[in-house]
Amino acid sequence: MSAAVLNIAVLGVTTLVGEAVLAHLAEAEIGLGQLYMLSTGEAVGSELQFKYQDKIVTDVDDFDFSLVQVAIFAASAELSARIAPVAVAAGCVVIDTSPHFRQDSGVPLVVVGVNEAVLTDSGKLSIIASPCAVSMHLALSLKPLASEFGLVSVNVSTYQSVSGSGRAGVDELAEQTRAIFSLNETENNVYSKRISFNILPQVGDLMDNGYSIEEMKLINETQKVLALPDLVVNPTAVRVPVFYGHGQSVQVITSKPVSVGLSTALWQQQTGVLVADAEDGVYPTPVDVVGCDDVFVGRIRGAMGSQPGLNYWLVADNIHSGVALNSVRIVNVLKDLL
Repeated sequence: MSAAVLNIAVLGVTTLVGEAVLAHLAEAEIGLGQLYMLSTGEAVGSELQFKYQDKIVTDVDDFDFSLVQVAIFAASAELSARIAPVAVAAGCVVIDTSPHFRQDSGVPLVVVGVNEAVLTDSGKLSIIASPCAVSMHLALSLKPLASEFGLVSVNVSTYQSVSGSGRAGVDELAEQTRAIFSLNETENNVYSKRISFNILPQVGDLMDNGYSIEEMKLINETQKVLALPDLVVNPTAVRVPVFYGHGQSVQVITSKPVSVGLSTALWQQQTGVLVADAEDGVYPTPVDVVGCDDVFVGRIRGAMGSQPGLNYWLVADNIHSGVALNSVRIVNVLKDLL
């Protein structure tokens, strides 16, 4: 069954991710009916434009979720935990971009282009989780390699922009940079140390095992999306003084011999991946990919040592092509299932 028209609510419309969700919905061909903008706090009652029309932001606690078939949550984990059951009880399918439901065994964790088939195998749909941007981008790059060569282990270092911390992270980098050039003191509010002209080898709080929350997310989400629970993933997550765009340096060890040529050909066939590795000096950077939908792969080379493997670099716009784009792509899949 296919829904001719989908009424959709977006929670968290004033966040960076929420704004990106609205931008993607405005361009998507999904048979959008009514769009409802939801939030909490000071944003309630404000007006935002969508397709050249002014829309009032509604308090989520006053919203009737039976008015919509799908709700995209682009807010905090705490808000998702509180509001998602209300939406589901009203018969609405929730697409959640927060970490709250990602490791729930009863909730599919979906990256369109990798494992959207789980949506047709999940029976009645209620909540669908989207992984974080780095997990999503890594999974898109690993999918064809896993299918063709088999994966033994993945060693990955991420270089994550400040927009991963939301608008507050963007503002802190801008304010600190301005202060430095004005010969003024800098303030650290979002990060424990200065981020401007610096690199911080920690993203998220540290856990008892020495890994950060972000690193454990990358391990668990990659395993779940690829349906490879025993895959060894060794991550190091680093915050860098870049506004938008997450980069990753990846080494994969494979079960079968792997070649650069075949890997490149597989990526060129993979939905959501673009190869930029044609010649010396041609490689993707965060600046190059801002506003782009795809994950860009470059610096492709064979791994050193006796084990078969591959090293490569990937980069993508974490806001534009992260959970926001993935959520709207999930809606596109859902329109044929609801």
